Amino acid sequence: MCSIITCCGPWERPGEVERHFERSLSRGPDDTRFIDTGSGLMGFHRLAIMGLSPEGMQPFELGGSYLVCNGEIYGFEKFKQELEGKYTFKSGSDCEVLLPLYREYGTDMFRLLDAEFACVIYDGSTGEYIAARDPIGIRPLYYGIGDGGAILFASEPKDLVGLCREIRPFPPGHYYKNGEFVCYRDVSAVTQICHDPIDIVCENIHDKLIAGVRKRLVSDAKVGFLLSGGLDSSLVCAIAQRYSDTPIKTFAIGMSGDAIDLKYARQAADYIGSVHTEVIITKEDVLDALETVIAILGTFDITTVRASVGMFLVCKYIHEHTDIRVLLTGEISDELFGYKYTDFAPSAKAFQEESEKRVRELHMYDVLRADRCISVNSLEARVPFGDLDFVEYVMSVDPELKLNRYNKGKYLLRKAFAEDDLLPQEILWREKAAFSDAVGHSMVDYLKEYAESKYTKDELESKSQAYAHARPFTKESLLYRELFEKYYPGQGQLIGGFWMPNPDWEGCRVDDPSARVLSNYGASGE
Repeated sequence: MCSIITCCGPWERPGEVERHFERSLSRGPDDTRFIDTGSGLMGFHRLAIMGLSPEGMQPFELGGSYLVCNGEIYGFEKFKQELEGKYTFKSGSDCEVLLPLYREYGTDMFRLLDAEFACVIYDGSTGEYIAARDPIGIRPLYYGIGDGGAILFASEPKDLVGLCREIRPFPPGHYYKNGEFVCYRDVSAVTQICHDPIDIVCENIHDKLIAGVRKRLVSDAKVGFLLSGGLDSSLVCAIAQRYSDTPIKTFAIGMSGDAIDLKYARQAADYIGSVHTEVIITKEDVLDALETVIAILGTFDITTVRASVGMFLVCKYIHEHTDIRVLLTGEISDELFGYKYTDFAPSAKAFQEESEKRVRELHMYDVLRADRCISVNSLEARVPFGDLDFVEYVMSVDPELKLNRYNKGKYLLRKAFAEDDLLPQEILWREKAAFSDAVGHSMVDYLKEYAESKYTKDELESKSQAYAHARPFTKESLLYRELFEKYYPGQGQLIGGFWMPNPDWEGCRVDDPSARVLSNYGASGE
């Protein structure tokens, strides 16, 4: 990962912006640079992944225009070839192509990109600032208005706390220009349903996911893999191993007493032949990490916090014990193929609407979790299930096929790889366990017990009244909200609300977001 910040206008105390930007130094510990555009400030913390030479350092400059970008531009080589006659490239950085592309295409360039990115451009010819974010929001970007009226953009909201009164997430798939946010690509919107037969659908899912994994293996820095033992991460690791010349390095985490998934992760690792590491954590590790996790996340959402504890700790281990700098993960599969609770969808239309909603909100939940837990440990996240071609295809598939009529969740994804022999059949067809539970049921129990000890019933009721937006409804949610407010005071609008199963569906009116409270959880936790 890298970190960017831009103040789009004069700032009386430029040193103040630089000091605030130090809060996200872990995203880019290799080098830091600030420049004055003549009409504002641009800052960049670098984590060198592509083009490791000093020439890859940002901000990039071209004829008085400047760019900062936290991103991975897939297929950037073809852009370089197209532009080589008109532009001279000085580095191997993928992001160096963006300023020439902007000069050629203006804001139309954003819809041309196959990328995970967040960027800000200063157009020296017009004096304008243009900011943009990838269609899923895999790379973070936030904005707010400073006291002097200038808009600020930053990779993380913590850099803007104290500089802006109200901080907002930059909408994915949009660019900002002339004071307006313009949608250039909405991957959740399906204009035409794909009615391919199931065999063709599965063939396309198979080929597009493999392509999404393979392009994310390209890196000048070392690559590793998070392997939970569930379907999604196991598929990513198995595909990567098939197309790698040497054994990949996989990492799993679990509680010392009751980690559900460690045995499945080990089974998958043994089968594909990866170099596998298990990270074992205790109750003390979980509780000691809680406040740090909420501080780095910038959320109070119950599901996100629970799932982040294990992810943060395994990434911390990778940072401290290896020279890996890039991690591939299995996020975004659930939003496309369904959760345990979407088994209760009353119709295909309802399933599709729920999927669209979850994809639009990814940047506040699972994607946020992966970004912060990985980047705070000076690593870069890559998300194959978030490949734009893959997402748009799966979103377009007839939702009648995605409904769980097969007595097996994510049937299309499983069937797509049923003939490949990539994974043991037990892993490929195993029911899903929620990540926070899979680390060990006891982890969530410890968190709930800790929260229970912090408040009386009367305190829960009285303290919760302080929050009009996303009002806490359990002691655990109140604990997380109070810790959030300690680091992000008055910024509850950063998160849309609590991630919960759709309460309008029968069987989904629950008081806890964990899948294990659902009647269909069954063998998922075994």
